[in-house]
Amino acid sequence: MKKVALALCFILGLSSLNAQTKEELKALQTEKNDSIAVLKGKADAIQAQIDALPGWRLKATGTIGGSLSGFNNWYSKESPNSSVGNFGINLNAFADLIEEKYFWKNATNINIGWVKFDDKDDPTDSDSYEVATDVFSLSSLYGYKVSKTFAVSALMEYRSTLVQNFNDPGFLDLGVGGTWTPIDNLVVVIHPANYNFVFSKGDSQYDSTFGAKVVADYTRSFGGLNLKSNLSVFMSYEGSDYSNFTWTNSFSYTVWKSLGVGFDFGLRKNKQEALNYYLDTDPDATFDSIDNDLQSYWLIGLNITLD
Repeated sequence: MKKVALALCFILGLSSLNAQTKEELKALQTEKNDSIAVLKGKADAIQAQIDALPGWRLKATGTIGGSLSGFNNWYSKESPNSSVGNFGINLNAFADLIEEKYFWKNATNINIGWVKFDDKDDPTDSDSYEVATDVFSLSSLYGYKVSKTFAVSALMEYRSTLVQNFNDPGFLDLGVGGTWTPIDNLVVVIHPANYNFVFSKGDSQYDSTFGAKVVADYTRSFGGLNLKSNLSVFMSYEGSDYSNFTWTNSFSYTVWKSLGVGFDFGLRKNKQEALNYYLDTDPDATFDSIDNDLQSYWLIGLNITLD
């Protein structure tokens, strides 16, 4: 009986010691986590001071996505012997010069995608990759600060394709007005004096017009999450048929060092582009007879960020 009692006392003593040790370790863990949070806060504050210094700021982020698949004697498909592949890349890069009295912001966006469907039983189809998405934009914004949040500015923005039909069409905006920067991550451009030059070849029906330009650009990082959103709107004084907008968005999450996952998507409406598309099959098409459907693209895949 004494042995049993001693054994119970020994077990209870070990349990008590283990519980005490566990609580002490948890308390130590909490203390260390608090210390880490304090150090991170100080590091973030120092980084914010560095970011606020005058000079150049450079950054680039890119997303690569794709897939490959093959079928042999897969009779449930319409084409039982085929190979399918798609591949896409998206690049966002900027180079900003920030000084006390002025700024110069430069940015580019490239999104190109290829797709292939090869029916091995059809010798007439193509076994090559065809361009499915082709987006290219380049912008340069100069501003002279008249206050902490407002500057008189001039903007050059160019949009076209890169791989196919470069500059056919090409849209070049040149304008002047004002730029509002209410916070460090948001830039709002309002240019009431803007000319939209449209370049095209052959029988394309495009017109250059005078109008207003509005651009909103937001860039932010939350820990490992990076996001960039850009809305570019041209409002023609000749009417809505000559107006257009493009909205591009890029999201990435860093998993390890500079590598992570990324998601990009874009929306566009341009009635002049829609009319030229319909004119290929209907020579009598007009602005009033066509549907100006919303254009879109998206890409998900591996992301690489370079600072």
